Formats: sequence, structure tokens, C-alpha cells
Amino acid sequence: MLFLDHITVAAKNLAEGVAYVERALGVPMSGGGAHPLMATHNKFLRLGEALFLEVIAPDPEARTSRPRWFALDDPRTREALAHSPKLMVWVARTPDIAASLAAMPHAARPAITVTRGDLAWLISVPPDGSMPFDGAFPTLIEWPQGVHPASRLPDLGCSLVGLEVTHPDAELIQSSLKGFLDDPRISFRIDVTPSLKMVIRTPSGDRQLT
Repeated sequence: MLFLDHITVAAKNLAEGVAYVERALGVPMSGGGAHPLMATHNKFLRLGEALFLEVIAPDPEARTSRPRWFALDDPRTREALAHSPKLMVWVARTPDIAASLAAMPHAARPAITVTRGDLAWLISVPPDGSMPFDGAFPTLIEWPQGVHPASRLPDLGCSLVGLEVTHPDAELIQSSLKGFLDDPRISFRIDVTPSLKMVIRTPSGDRQLT
């Protein structure tokens, strides 16, 4: 089984991405750190005991010998993020990433080890940093056993109402996940332009993020 783990907003720089989310939701982000392998850094917003929103951006103080994850080095992504941060990818948690990848032909490969501070985990990232179906198919992650990172974040009273995944192949994506990920908060819609849209319940009402 897979479980919705986190949803990622990408930005050309971290400050701009955090400001984008905080304006949209009216709540502050916190935590985060650097990913040396990927030369990126991030900030978080807790959406539940095992669910969070992430803002990620290239780390100007870091260098990497490989393309960054979530297509951050793709010229098309850079052009899009030059105009505004955007909801880029969603990530599904698995207790056994090797078995999940073997069972899911559309998932990104391989699973690699990434670190942030003293935390290390497995995540599916192709060598070129691309994302299956432009981020409409979930990236897979396996955390180490123990407390989920979201539970360590401050609880600001925010929760996920829904995530809409839009893609020309939305039916294929949905059918490929059937039996692996059955979350009523996730819906799929066919359209020529891939996109993600989420609704988050905040202390001041429901807010939308794209």
C-alpha cells in the first residue's frame, strides 16, 4: 500500500517559495534544511501526523554533480518558476520501496538515499531528475522506521481537504494506482496541461494552492 506523504511546491529560491505559500494560506512555514546530494533546501507546513506541505528550491550555497530532483534543472521548469512558484509533485509513502517500484511500471527509478541533517531516507529519482507524467504520478518515498517527520512540526491547525491531479493521461495514472493508493482526498482530471491543485483547511478557512 501507498499513503499520501507530502506535496511539494517548487520555487526558484526558497524565500520566494515560502512567501508564496504563506500569502496563500495565511500561516507560517517552519523547519527544513539542506539536501547535500541534490543541492536543494526546504521548509515545511504540517498537514497531519504523517502529511506535510514542502517548499523546495535550489540551494545557492551548494553544488551537485547530478541533475536536481523534481526536474528543477529542466529548462522548462526554470522558465516556469521564473514567473511564480508552483505545485510541482506529490509524494507517496511506502514501507518497502523496492517492492513498490517492482509492482508499479510507471514509477520513477531508481530508489536512492537522500539526507537532510541526520535524517536519511529512500526516494525514487531518475538519474536525469525528471518526474513521471510531469509530476502527476507520485514520487515514492520510504522513511526509516520511527516517528514521521511531520509529527515533529508545529501543529498550526492545517489539514488537506483535497488534491486534484490533472494530466492528459489522468485515467492511466489513476488506474495504475488502483489498489495501491486509495485516498478519497485525491482526484484525477483529464486536461491537456498537467497541473496540481490542492485545497488546505486553515484556521481562517479553506485556501487553494496551485
